[in-house]
Amino acid sequence: MSDLMKSIDERTRLAGTNKLEILLFTLGVDSRNGRRETFGINVFKVREVMRTPEITAAPDMPSAVKGMVSLRGVLVPVIDLAEYVGVQQESPREIMIVTEYNRHTQGFLVEGVDTILRLDWAQMRVPPDMLMSNLGGLVTAVTELHDGRLVMMLDVERVLAETTKYDDGFMFKDIHPVADQDVTVFFADDSSVARNQIQRTLEALGMKFISAVNGRAAWDELLKIAAYAESSGRPVKEMLQVVLTDVEMPEMDGYILTKNIKSDPRFAGIPVIMHSSLSGMSNQQLGQSVGVDEYVPKFEPQRLAETLTRLTKSQHQEVSA
Repeated sequence: MSDLMKSIDERTRLAGTNKLEILLFTLGVDSRNGRRETFGINVFKVREVMRTPEITAAPDMPSAVKGMVSLRGVLVPVIDLAEYVGVQQESPREIMIVTEYNRHTQGFLVEGVDTILRLDWAQMRVPPDMLMSNLGGLVTAVTELHDGRLVMMLDVERVLAETTKYDDGFMFKDIHPVADQDVTVFFADDSSVARNQIQRTLEALGMKFISAVNGRAAWDELLKIAAYAESSGRPVKEMLQVVLTDVEMPEMDGYILTKNIKSDPRFAGIPVIMHSSLSGMSNQQLGQSVGVDEYVPKFEPQRLAETLTRLTKSQHQEVSA
């Protein structure tokens, strides 16, 4: 497993090319249908893969959270992904994928890991409604391998929110409406949990919004807005004031979306905020290299609200001047 992950740090060069690498893993044979499904997680979020260490049970946790383990002196929650997803099987979960995103570390118990697959985000498709329904909306993207297997990307933001209570309402209590501003924010994110948090933040600020479920859908909609603005003789920045984008999205990632926006003069003067659970410094630098104006980690609505307020206030002052 060390060989599998040894070159993970080199993979940051894929960002900005609309490519990604995913670690494939299985959760066991589902007794309900007799199938062993293949799942995937972005390598950027994987810190290491290891044999499952001894887990210490902890009280008052969701059933899928099996307890805590100590990794280099830090207590890390351990989530049984098979139980969380609803795969009913009895095989032991001897492998733990240690993930790190949004400055939080957690372990995911799995049956086994397969390989690392490199592909283009354009190969990742929005999952069909039937698959979304069967898995309770837990899949954000799917792709088919050459051997016919279907790989499903889990909504890790949702896993985090539902197992570690990072979506509590108290995070929004100190966000207040922005006075005397007519602001519209365009945001794109493939995670339903993330979209909900963004929407709640914007509603608390009193800002209007337009949303899209991935980068391709966002770019298509932005082109329509730009065409309408041109036909009505108005600059686009009069119709929307900020674009907020996730990094990881099927069909087109946030880096390519940002490149497209920044290379189109019709969107001049509209800041782009990258809003991602990939909160490492390398990812922030990559965002800056494609023209991102601000970087805000997910699950920090207070910080997102402050950034939106500051950027739109600055725009308002420029217009007034």
